[in-house]
Amino acid sequence: MGISDRRQREKEQRKTEITDAAERLFFSRRYEDVSMDEIANEVELNKATIYLYFENKEALFAMIVLRGIRILQEKYRECMEKQVPGIVKVALMGQAYYQFSQEQPDYLRLIHFYGSERFSRENPYTAEIGKGYGACRMVLQDAVKEGINDGTIRDDLDPFLISMYLMISFMGILSMEDKWKRVIEAEGFSYEQYSREFFRFIAPAVSSGEKSHKMNVEDFASFGFFLTDPVVPEKKKREKSKI
Repeated sequence: MGISDRRQREKEQRKTEITDAAERLFFSRRYEDVSMDEIANEVELNKATIYLYFENKEALFAMIVLRGIRILQEKYRECMEKQVPGIVKVALMGQAYYQFSQEQPDYLRLIHFYGSERFSRENPYTAEIGKGYGACRMVLQDAVKEGINDGTIRDDLDPFLISMYLMISFMGILSMEDKWKRVIEAEGFSYEQYSREFFRFIAPAVSSGEKSHKMNVEDFASFGFFLTDPVVPEKKKREKSKI
């Protein structure tokens, strides 16, 4: 390995160490409560060194957001590679978003905060973040196209529009803020029950009407989809038990 290669590797390693340190702080506190001085102390570097790698705190925060989106991208690609009907791939991608929201809540919180439009469009990572989400939607669109071709998804709607509807639904419904979860829980539903019912609602909306290809969400269980069971709110369960 040449000197220039070694220096480049060391530079990338240092950048990763800085990002890891910032990630720990941003995961544990609000954006406003983390300073570049604290990040420098966490990684045991001079603050001036941090600025050699990241223009400002916003750029560093965006780098961590990009990490989260890349995790989601990989989950989508894994769904696309499965040998299953197109409509099942779509459902598995929705489930992957749900799992991401459960397994990576800190990344999801940062992604939501970054999308609040308080950050500059001139941030060097803004374009990469946009491309990341765009890549996820494109994979979803490819799954929709497969479903149209194999007859499991209706062919009277445009694949782009379906993928947009679904992607926005995944982001809004499957990564819900706590204040809305509390509203659902007040009616006797758990958040998982709410998520299951979403898939039971959306599957008939996009599935083909042809009897030979028509699939219900219950049919997806054999392909590894677990958000399938119909739900009854706890309130109604208690009422039935009293009868």
